[in-house]
Amino acid sequence: MYLGTRIIFNGAVVGKNLGIFSSLILARRENPEAAFQPYILSRIQNASNDDPSLFVDPLRLSLWCKCQFFRHYHPDSKQILLDSAVEGHVLVKNANNALPLKRPRLLSLFGYDCLAPRKMNVPSPATFGISGWGFGYESSNVTQAFLELLSGTGTLPQYAAGGTIISGGGSGANAPPYISAPFDAILEQAHKDNTGLFWDFDSVSPNVDAESSACLVFINAFSAEGFDRVGLHDDYSDALVLNIASKCNNTIVIIHNAGIRLVDQWIDHPNVTAVMFAHLPGQESGRALVQLLYGYKSPSGKLPYTVARNESDYNVLSPALPEGRYSVFPQSIVPRYEFGFGLSYTTFEYDDLRLSLYPNASTSYYPPNSTVLPGGLASLWDVILRAEAMVKNTGQMAAAEVSQLYVAFPGDSTAVKQLRGFAKTFMNPGESKQIRFALTRRDLSRWSAVDQAWVLQRGTYEVYVGASSRDLSLSGRVVIP
Repeated sequence: MYLGTRIIFNGAVVGKNLGIFSSLILARRENPEAAFQPYILSRIQNASNDDPSLFVDPLRLSLWCKCQFFRHYHPDSKQILLDSAVEGHVLVKNANNALPLKRPRLLSLFGYDCLAPRKMNVPSPATFGISGWGFGYESSNVTQAFLELLSGTGTLPQYAAGGTIISGGGSGANAPPYISAPFDAILEQAHKDNTGLFWDFDSVSPNVDAESSACLVFINAFSAEGFDRVGLHDDYSDALVLNIASKCNNTIVIIHNAGIRLVDQWIDHPNVTAVMFAHLPGQESGRALVQLLYGYKSPSGKLPYTVARNESDYNVLSPALPEGRYSVFPQSIVPRYEFGFGLSYTTFEYDDLRLSLYPNASTSYYPPNSTVLPGGLASLWDVILRAEAMVKNTGQMAAAEVSQLYVAFPGDSTAVKQLRGFAKTFMNPGESKQIRFALTRRDLSRWSAVDQAWVLQRGTYEVYVGASSRDLSLSGRVVIP
């Protein structure tokens, strides 16, 4: 039995001290008992109730014990972290080709989300051993959050006013070794371009120099594990955007958001020329944003949700299943930005959709008997349908396109179209590439509450391919006999 388990079962660890052992379990080491037995025992014997190290994660534990047992950040991961941050950004508006920026003479920067968090440090007894670092609350009030959680209120301010956010709060967060904030990265780019900068990160209605080439406004929408969001926008951030747009004819809004954030308070303002949902980019946030703002790369992200025009648009329940009801976004309501939407600095064209049933594939109502795997019978992953199409980069910039395939099931009322495949393809200007989708039995099946099984319906399946759930330029049909 491992040391930590023995100590817990022996009753030597109670209450807050369990945090130490949670970290020990999470940490990976070839011989944890030999290396940590003296350390762990001494920590338990000398721990006091106000000891901040009772709330630890593996990185903190490695700092205290002065030994390298948890590789928190490896230099080889730098490019992966940057690339993933870049690809998580979604450009939803770009009027008058406001982006990418082209060596602007003067930029004005506004908004609480532009700076790095004011504090990113280990906890102190004064905060009951709680620190935003490691919990994802670097820019929010972590003490208030935990008091809210303990009191059962379960609500947080909708925006984190203390700086940029790189993750949500709670289990989805980590303890980053550093944060590249938007301001840091833009400052470095301005140095390269000989761009002048003005900024005001405190005022809700700041002064704006009329000679500004562009005004960048940074806001966020914060959320965390264990807390409900009380809305999908906040009045302070919306007022900030509107105030700047009233003074700057090239206002570009960047939103770091944990989930859906509505924009209809200001999206149609003629001076709001570009909007980027930056989501939660992680520690390379600023560097990733500069890659896109200045055109080193083209945005290629697509929305994994629907952005409505009003909160009430989401409050639609459908009796889709006999055993319950769930929320859907109806086709009758036109959203602001649909699921799968995202702009690029180039343009793409789709052509030549071809559909074919896989030779000798079983199209029986029930899946053939086979080995049971995690997720169901192995035969659910038999390929039944192949789809192919051509995509061409018709613009002037090399970029990637996320092509999406949707299926409408015969007689299915749960949704008009369901996403059943996507492919990300990089193309140079003028280049065409073939995209391929392999649809399995599971992709084309529905769950039958009566049969308690995945079943393949007979009839005509409508297949659509395009750039988003409402921009599907190709369509075809296939019949399951």
